[in-house]
Amino acid sequence: MRHGKKHNHLGRTKSHRKAMLANMASSLIKHKRISTTLAKAKALRMYVEPLITKSKNDTTHSRRTVFSYLQDKDSVTELFRDIAAKVANRPGGYTRIIKLNNRLGDNAEMAFIELVDYNEVYGKEVATEEKKTTRRGRSKATTKKADATEAPAQAEVAADEAVVEAPAAEETKEDKGE
Repeated sequence: MRHGKKHNHLGRTKSHRKAMLANMASSLIKHKRISTTLAKAKALRMYVEPLITKSKNDTTHSRRTVFSYLQDKDSVTELFRDIAAKVANRPGGYTRIIKLNNRLGDNAEMAFIELVDYNEVYGKEVATEEKKTTRRGRSKATTKKADATEAPAQAEVAADEAVVEAPAAEETKEDKGE
């Protein structure tokens, strides 16, 4: 019976699964984003997030514990030096899984798994240019010359009326305030 066993076996033996997740976690730490199947990405998230949490406390014991999982000195060093500094005030949720199209060969569901704080696309707000308002009236190409000569005159009259009405509105506001 499998009561209380929540991990995905991924069709592998325990030793193979442990080695595969350790290698994938090391690759994720080194490259900040990897592409894999959706099932492996979900299993990797369960594997690597406790390690990132443990890296926030930089002690010899926590380094040795993380090294026992990863078995890669370079990735442990990068995890404790760079990644732990970036996620220091984040309470959890260090990874993001983005679904991709299915794989061509076997139609497996593919996904990106990435470290949230290292993504340039989602993390920062992109400075976009302001959208120009769309015109709802007739286009300029269909207007006649007569309309073109009348339009500036009408615009000047409307602008003069707006200027005349604006001071009257301000006076009423000041009178009410006093």
